[in-house]
Amino acid sequence: MLSSLLRMSSFWRASLLASVVLVAACGGSEKVESDAPVGKAADVKASTGEPAEALTESGVPSSFVKEVTERFKSVKPELAIVSVEKTGVEGMYQVTFDKAGSIYALGNGDHFIAGDLMRIENSKFVDVKSESLKEPRMKALASIPRDEMIIFSPVGEVKASISVFTDVDCGYCRKLHNEVAQLNEMGVEVRYLAYPRAGIGSGSYKKIASAWCADDPNEAIAKLKNGESIPIAVCDNNPVAQQYELGGRIGVTGTPAIFLETGKLLPGYLPADRLAQELGI
Repeated sequence: MLSSLLRMSSFWRASLLASVVLVAACGGSEKVESDAPVGKAADVKASTGEPAEALTESGVPSSFVKEVTERFKSVKPELAIVSVEKTGVEGMYQVTFDKAGSIYALGNGDHFIAGDLMRIENSKFVDVKSESLKEPRMKALASIPRDEMIIFSPVGEVKASISVFTDVDCGYCRKLHNEVAQLNEMGVEVRYLAYPRAGIGSGSYKKIASAWCADDPNEAIAKLKNGESIPIAVCDNNPVAQQYELGGRIGVTGTPAIFLETGKLLPGYLPADRLAQELGI
């Protein structure tokens, strides 16, 4: 746990090393404009009659959203901000990027922390980021129709389910798939979503999309997981790109990415017995 307090993702480490000069040039408190959404306006201040600062739907000052959006664009134009949320620490906001995780921004957006924000609660360390993402992750996963997933269900009672973003060219994904039958025997339903790490249009994309488009998707993806080949036939209405984009928005950076029904993310492979413990069965 203590090591996680000090960890910085490889993405942000690389970004910082590549951009140190530009970051130094981003200091100051000058007012900048941005195309970030402004959100709703607050009521007029009763004491002065002046309008209160406009807030976003999540209660973050719109001026801060503009500042942080413009500052990050000046350093990494390819970074797309998905959301800016409160953290419970005054003056600190969680900024989530598409396919690049989250950071914590302070001040006018000119300072940020790339790592884990923890709080102490009931004699435990609580990961603030993971806690804040649980509910939106649950909603996002619940919005996916079952017929757009490849599902391996138990024969009997379903005691729990996991949603797994997977890649057919991932060794640990294949290792997890080898334990799907064992998970089914325990009453765990495994719901696959596509996350071709090489990106849309890649060879991995064509293979996994072909599995989704197959007459028997379960058989097709099982063959790919076993290192066998299937006919490449990418249909127009496959959901792979949509699921890949969703994965990036809810924190998937590698595979397998296992989500519990609570919205908790378990990044990476876990053996079936460990998963059962996490699920409480």
